[in-house]
Amino acid sequence: MRLLPISSCPPGVKLAKHIYNEEGIVLLATGVELTEPLLARLSHHGIDHIYVHDSRTDDIVIEDVLSVETRVRTTREIRHTFIKMMDDAGKKRLVSTYHLGKTFRPLMEDVIDELSRHPDAMIMLTNISVADHYLFQHSLNVGIYATMLGLAHGYNKEELMVLGLGALLHDIGKTKVPLELLRKPGKLTIEEFEEIKKHTEYGFAMLKDEPNMPLLAAHCAFQHHERINGSGYPRGLAGDDIHEYARWIGLVDSYDAMTTQRVYRTAMLPHQALETLFTGAGTLYDQDKIALFRDKIALYPIGVTVTLNSGETAVVVDLNASAPHRPVVRVLEDENGQEIVPYEIDLSKKLSVMIAAVNQVKIEQY
Repeated sequence: MRLLPISSCPPGVKLAKHIYNEEGIVLLATGVELTEPLLARLSHHGIDHIYVHDSRTDDIVIEDVLSVETRVRTTREIRHTFIKMMDDAGKKRLVSTYHLGKTFRPLMEDVIDELSRHPDAMIMLTNISVADHYLFQHSLNVGIYATMLGLAHGYNKEELMVLGLGALLHDIGKTKVPLELLRKPGKLTIEEFEEIKKHTEYGFAMLKDEPNMPLLAAHCAFQHHERINGSGYPRGLAGDDIHEYARWIGLVDSYDAMTTQRVYRTAMLPHQALETLFTGAGTLYDQDKIALFRDKIALYPIGVTVTLNSGETAVVVDLNASAPHRPVVRVLEDENGQEIVPYEIDLSKKLSVMIAAVNQVKIEQY
């Protein structure tokens, strides 16, 4: 299979991986032939990349580190709980009981157990879904990414539980922010941004007294926009005054925001987002945390099309955990764009060859 930008997919391509709806149920199944209207609808729903069949790469198998069942249940609970909170906030209900600890702790246990079975897995897009609200999928992504980094860092299971709950619910305060602000396509005014910033305080207030919810999870909601140089919000904390869990979550929150399609900007590719994060190393984010993140992220996801410095076109077919920036690629076309008998190069062993560009795909190939 191949991972292609929607903009490079002509009508007639066939899906190679399910696309899910906002409930986590299959919306379009593997093998569906994509028409122009379907491609337009997917793009409208914020999907910028899809996995498609290609006879030259159909032997590529991408394994999900989280089972479909766990992902569906967690996505559904996030969506249902957050929608109820938004509804209550809109109707100004003063007393509501959500039992967040009872709801999300068992789900987080399943997430931790499943991710623990893949300790060497790298952070990579494998699941594609449409969402009726960016917040729902973002919350799950941040929960998964933070847990994977916590495992790599060496946290024990209870530490992972606290980190995971804090990550999964870090943006819960946004359920009290007016929906028109969260979905505004243009630049926010100063007053609107000040209102958005209040989600950290709202989140802390919502989580701190919840039964079975660690107080540290509430502090993650409170502190995930603080930055180590003191430039963050809501309190302008710096360095070790920001809890370690919140610093992890702040890092992956920024990464997922950059790599997700939004109404006001297109998504970055992983290597572009990492470059942006590194500009804040030592000022916005801890250098050691960014270094571990760099080693755990698939900079060039399996299935993505790349152009080599030789001018040849290739597809990433495997990752090198010890050198994420130098994956194994399968060369499909020569420097003139002519198809050749495919062959593979392990870029970690052939250092004279490197990736020069990503996703420069010619539509007529398909």
